[in-house]
Amino acid sequence: MAERIYKTFEDFWPYYLREHAGQRTRALHYAGTALVIAAAITLAVTGNWWWLLAMPLAGYGFAWFAHFFVEKNRPATFTYPWWSLRSDFRMFFLAVSGRLGPHLRAAGVSPHG
Repeated sequence: MAERIYKTFEDFWPYYLREHAGQRTRALHYAGTALVIAAAITLAVTGNWWWLLAMPLAGYGFAWFAHFFVEKNRPATFTYPWWSLRSDFRMFFLAVSGRLGPHLRAAGVSPHG
């Protein structure tokens, strides 16, 4: 089946959520995103630029593990790198604020899936 071409972020967002349907996949993404934020803060505090290298390793490491071994799908990052990054942070902040459920349901994903 050919992958749909998304022209707007608003159209891409539900697709992104469907690609992250599993709770374990989302949990691994949250862990990676939290580590990215921690590495960015550590970089800002210490000025040690090695933390810049840790950021994509943590973020993509957790996310790609989740896609290849848990969700068993292809990361959206390969086709939509900037929208995927934006979506990852959006999903993270909606989840930690308790507001992700309605977005998942609108995309046809069970919040407990």
